[in-house]
Amino acid sequence: LWQDGHGVTPLGIAAEHGNTEVLDILIHHGGDVNAQASNGDTVLYDATGSGNLDCVKLLLEHGANPNVASYACQLPIHRAAYEGYILILRTLIPITTKRAIRLSGQSPVHSAADGGQVQCLELLIQKGYDVNALLHAHISENYGDLRKTPLYFAVSNGDVTCSERLLAAGARTDLDPLRCILVAIRAERYDLVELLLSHGAEVNCYFRVISNTVFPTALQYCFRDHVMLRMLLNSGYHAYKHVYLL
Repeated sequence: LWQDGHGVTPLGIAAEHGNTEVLDILIHHGGDVNAQASNGDTVLYDATGSGNLDCVKLLLEHGANPNVASYACQLPIHRAAYEGYILILRTLIPITTKRAIRLSGQSPVHSAADGGQVQCLELLIQKGYDVNALLHAHISENYGDLRKTPLYFAVSNGDVTCSERLLAAGARTDLDPLRCILVAIRAERYDLVELLLSHGAEVNCYFRVISNTVFPTALQYCFRDHVMLRMLLNSGYHAYKHVYLL
């Protein structure tokens, strides 16, 4: 079985380039539709990345398994959601098991939020995916901020539209170690701060992961920003307590 230096088979190359005709020929000449490259990427994962729905359907018709994750814990459904390939996502949703998603440690909702793909996000919400799904520790620990929620991805990307969709669907603002509102304050995003506050974000929260002391984080982030400080004060920020602590 021929493979290139990355363990990719001819089938994988055809899938990656979205070449349905070549893919079909290779399959009918014994190509393994479930072959994996050195990094664990499956042929179906590569086809998903090409955005070619015909390639994806062809592989599925010949037994490609949508529930095999790469070594980076990515399933084809994650890639479809991140890239915004909604027709492929619609195809993968009913055949991707909840068990495979759980074992991967991340939800396609995270992927859609991270990729800024509003349509994919709305489809996943419509299909009942949890907007408050949390990254498993082995994924979260890859991020310095230890993020956990889809909302955190949207806020950290400065994506108001995805943040609005998630919040409207019931996304909580208090599930990440570094609260989303602190991320928005630090980025000087008044629109996101206002949006988060309107959905009940706690203005007097702290980031305790790096320190066990109570540090006035919001004040630290906006000390010289009078507009932001006024917004926080009008939303119940306990400035007198934090000034005392300083």
